Amino acid sequence: MTGRATLQDVALAAAVSAATVDRVLNGRLPVRESTALRVIEAAEKLGYHGARLMRERLRERLPMRALGFCLQKRSHPFYLSFGQALSAAASQQRPQACTAVIDYIDTLAPDQIAERLLSLGREVDAVAVVAVDHPYVTEAIERLHVDGKPTFVLLSDVSAPLRAGYIGLDHRKNGRTAAWTMHRLATRTGPIGVFVGSHRYLGQETAEMSFRSYLREHAPGLRVLDARVNLEDTQVAYEAALELLARERELAGLYIVGGGAAGVIRALREEQGGRITTVCTELTAEHRQALIDGWVDLVIATPLQVIAARAVEVMNRAIDAGSAAPVAVQHTVPFELYIAENI
Repeated sequence: MTGRATLQDVALAAAVSAATVDRVLNGRLPVRESTALRVIEAAEKLGYHGARLMRERLRERLPMRALGFCLQKRSHPFYLSFGQALSAAASQQRPQACTAVIDYIDTLAPDQIAERLLSLGREVDAVAVVAVDHPYVTEAIERLHVDGKPTFVLLSDVSAPLRAGYIGLDHRKNGRTAAWTMHRLATRTGPIGVFVGSHRYLGQETAEMSFRSYLREHAPGLRVLDARVNLEDTQVAYEAALELLARERELAGLYIVGGGAAGVIRALREEQGGRITTVCTELTAEHRQALIDGWVDLVIATPLQVIAARAVEVMNRAIDAGSAAPVAVQHTVPFELYIAENI
């Protein structure tokens, strides 16, 4: 198109009347939200001068939506940063005005997660949760679905068939990337220690299985030990790591799949042992320092801003779709890799 786009051009592109475009622009009479969005998208595509004003007026008309997020451990820097990213993403959502209701729970007990999830669901329009996989959690998601509250799972998937979807990393790639690193960087053959937060985190289970599978195929000299559960607790991880280091004097590597890595790093620093190739997750301040000091070789990190923006987007889409929304849509995003030379 040559020249400046006109109101009539927008009407033609959106397949509506010029009067409808005028109503969206000036807010004189109500227009269905789906029609208004179609008009606005056409206006933006054509570069129509009033497109920005249309979006602002539509936003003013729409009621504020509340999106609920049930996260783990408020005291953990990773979850605190995640909560901040979710709040920022909700505040930036357009044209729909949104607010994020962030709830933290300091336990992995499935019944308590389910109870908190149901309580949060009564206050908001849609919910997203970080949870272990358990029948209690499945039951809570089913009840929320019946109540018309789409429930998404963040970071680690669950098996609940009525979840609205999963938003997070591809944990198979996570585990195989950690194993590839171990294969390439380990300075000797020998046992490999693995720490998980809980066997009921499906994401961590998948990562651990993929880690083992890769090393079985490509590095049989690296023998993966039974996984140790640290409940994503720094002190528990510290004590378990001290016990492991004392027992396995020829340890070749460590893979910390979930939280608690700070405790493992503390044990490594205190023991001052030989060269142990170490891979952990999430770039917290402690993990960054461990990279710099050489106690950790690779950090596999979740891009929190990307996950947060995707979560807010798909939750709003599910609310708009109502009962017609598809069930269990997967939204995986690439993880980030950090070594001492790129932080």
